[in-house]
Amino acid sequence: MLPEAKRCQTIVRLALPIVAAMLTQSLLNLVDAAMVGTLGDVELAAVGIGGYATFLISACVFGLSSGVQAQVARRHGEQALARRGDGLVAGLVIALVVALPLSAACLWWAPRLLSAINSDPAVTAIAVDYFRWRVVSLTPVALILCFRGYWNGVQQTGIALRIIVLTHLVNIVISYALIFGHWGLPAMGASGAGLGTALSLCVGLAAWAAITIKRAPGIAWRRPDLATLTTTLRLATPHSFQQLWFAAGYAVLFWILGQIGTSSVAVGHVLVNLSLLLILPGVGLGMAAMSLVGEALGQQTPEDAHRWGWDVVRMAWLSLSTLALPMLIFPETILAVFLHDPDLIALGIEPLRLTALMIVIDAAALVFTQALLGAGANRAVMSVTLATQWLVFLPLAWWLGVHQGLGLAAIWWCQLGYRVLNSTAFVLIWQRRHWQAIPV
Repeated sequence: MLPEAKRCQTIVRLALPIVAAMLTQSLLNLVDAAMVGTLGDVELAAVGIGGYATFLISACVFGLSSGVQAQVARRHGEQALARRGDGLVAGLVIALVVALPLSAACLWWAPRLLSAINSDPAVTAIAVDYFRWRVVSLTPVALILCFRGYWNGVQQTGIALRIIVLTHLVNIVISYALIFGHWGLPAMGASGAGLGTALSLCVGLAAWAAITIKRAPGIAWRRPDLATLTTTLRLATPHSFQQLWFAAGYAVLFWILGQIGTSSVAVGHVLVNLSLLLILPGVGLGMAAMSLVGEALGQQTPEDAHRWGWDVVRMAWLSLSTLALPMLIFPETILAVFLHDPDLIALGIEPLRLTALMIVIDAAALVFTQALLGAGANRAVMSVTLATQWLVFLPLAWWLGVHQGLGLAAIWWCQLGYRVLNSTAFVLIWQRRHWQAIPV
């Protein structure tokens, strides 16, 4: 049963721009891949490896967004307008302190890091150059995450969509010119894609800063106090740690698939990318829940905060079920879009149907993860996510898929069980309501 119309409208108003921004990012990745792909397989592989390494490093600052958003939403609910910007300023300071030295270290260690991921010298050489340009933009990324957390916290999510569209358009134009050497610029190849992305992120950061200074004049741009810095670190660190190890878990999953065979890796890549794309509405709805729950707790209405969580879950179930239904009914047709070998399509039919079920089951975990971050229960989110992934799913996947020789389908059955366990754990945490008493 869906929540009442007014609450549905509030959820959609907050979530729709976030989902649109995420889909825009996915389309941008496809455009980048299409441009670099014309240079050859080596360049495409290098950008893929460099991009994955960038994601791992960027995960170290991902928690800043939720850390800032949780505080801003709570102050927004309390009507403490003079303090709404304190979390933002603290986040910006932490972003600079963490991202600048981390960028310098990655620039120095890039050859060793990329060689550990890939053993092909030709691919690694290109990947290092691409990765170094992307790492230069780590500080802008960290600062952008703080600004995005602030505006999501005050429920102005449409601002993020407009800036992200601007950033992506700049990225496409500059990267195109730098990759192929147009308009008097040097033809840098795959490295041009990295530089283009870095420059576009700087443009995006300038837009975020300009809008924040102009439209949020009440922010006190002063040195944050120790308590606010400590709170921001307490909220951000577990989420960043979780994201880092969650990403590493996917690397282990593909290593496991590699022990089975190349066919399993190829099909697994398609299945994982499909699932990551199709859960975006659930993630966007969850980020809306983060703001709504934080605001309700700031207003001293814990029952309403609890209700917001379930209202958003119901909408996530509906949207994700709609997206999953075609995979359940027409798996061959969907797989044929990505795979052209009949044997690979046959291998992927059962796992794709299981993926459809996973997406629906994931609705509760996707929403309650973000809602609990909004309530400040970051450690609980980290503990459940990493324990179910690293202590349950990955060991079982290796034992059944590789050791017992049951292959790809068995790994996906393990993953279905892991998603059930994960969502059940988050439902129980939500129902126990200990998160309602966490100070932010």
